[in-house]
Amino acid sequence: MALTGIQIFKLLPKTNCKECGVPTCLAFAMNLASGKAELDSCPYVSDEAKEKLAEASAPPIRPVKLGKGVRQRVTGGETVLYRHEKTFFNPTLLAATVPSDIDPSALDKKLKVFNAFQYERVGFNLRPELIVVKDVGKGAAAFAATAKKIASESEFNVVLMTEDVDVMKAGVEAAGFKRPLICGATAANIDGMGAIAKASDLPIAVKADSVAALIPLTDKLTGMGIKDIVIDSGSREIKQALEDQVAIRRAALKTGNKSLGFPTITFPCEMASNIDMETLIAAMFVAKYGGIVVLSDFRPESIFPLLLERLNIFTDPQRPMTVTEGIYPIGNPNENSPVAVTTNFALTYFIVSGEIEGSKVPCWLLIKDSEGLSVLTAWAAGKFGGDDVGAFVKKSGIMDKVKHKEIIIPGYAAAIAGDVEEELPGWTITVGPREAAHLPAFLKTK
Repeated sequence: MALTGIQIFKLLPKTNCKECGVPTCLAFAMNLASGKAELDSCPYVSDEAKEKLAEASAPPIRPVKLGKGVRQRVTGGETVLYRHEKTFFNPTLLAATVPSDIDPSALDKKLKVFNAFQYERVGFNLRPELIVVKDVGKGAAAFAATAKKIASESEFNVVLMTEDVDVMKAGVEAAGFKRPLICGATAANIDGMGAIAKASDLPIAVKADSVAALIPLTDKLTGMGIKDIVIDSGSREIKQALEDQVAIRRAALKTGNKSLGFPTITFPCEMASNIDMETLIAAMFVAKYGGIVVLSDFRPESIFPLLLERLNIFTDPQRPMTVTEGIYPIGNPNENSPVAVTTNFALTYFIVSGEIEGSKVPCWLLIKDSEGLSVLTAWAAGKFGGDDVGAFVKKSGIMDKVKHKEIIIPGYAAAIAGDVEEELPGWTITVGPREAAHLPAFLKTK
């Protein structure tokens, strides 16, 4: 951020009204300077101050909104080169390509398959977001028809990809209501493409032959009043494409180059001859700064690992992933089924629940809030003590679901067994295995 907390404070109304959620305007200014608050939280800031603060607080890489409605997504808006410095904010958007001359019935089948790619993970619904309508030279009518069908009949956001200005106009007329990304501005057609983006208030992707060649093109677009820009360095050779991604991110973050301060679009589909290699290249771009990654197709063996990688990379490293405290039935348990307890660290939950499910032994799994810590760490930090676990079991409601009084605690927390027993008189406290992989055999013997 260009302004310090004190500089921001001078622009605030200094009413100390507390309506922003903090006690003083100075505290709010410090939060704003550190990225912990939004300017809109202050209801009394003047328009002049808003303009100055908005410009000063803008991230070095502009956030660009794609699509409309509940499926609207944002790319860009990043503030750090390395994830551990703070966090990455807006996950890489994943796109599949559809040719403009695809048969409507074939497109219906494809969209049905694409819509099925939704995966539940750590409480999140993971799915790809974009479909690229690629002009294959069959005319404006075919391009517009395909774009309209996808925009109207699917929840996917749309990228319109053509370098033909007339074809692009037809596509925008058909699908402009979905706020698609116009992908196809080059040095040869930038005036026409820019005019379309400007007139329809649409984001635009610009392509050049190198990183340096992008600068005059983005400068021209911003000079036309267009702010929502996505950039493509043009390289389709893997090593050079990676170098370009790093160079663009460093230029925006380290040297403040506003001409390159935009999210990128990458095309693994144009760098490989098969979906397996595309997936490997896409994984590289998810990790190294691709704002949008375009594949030739969505397939389960490709899209699922990319979604998981994206989830891991774009999760705040300073905040552990957690699941909600409560009772989790696994395998349709009944009143005689075993009861186990563990922490709410997401990885712990998924490993333990996965092993229980694999054992084919129906079980009640109690998840206790441990502030996202694993079992051993939570026990050492006093977040998974015997008294706390016992009290949690009492209030969880599990006593209304089972007839027996036996609970299985993690092997790494064996030391809390006595305290749990004191808190739960009459209960049998069984120490389970230390490793989740040993749970199936343990449960079967029970």
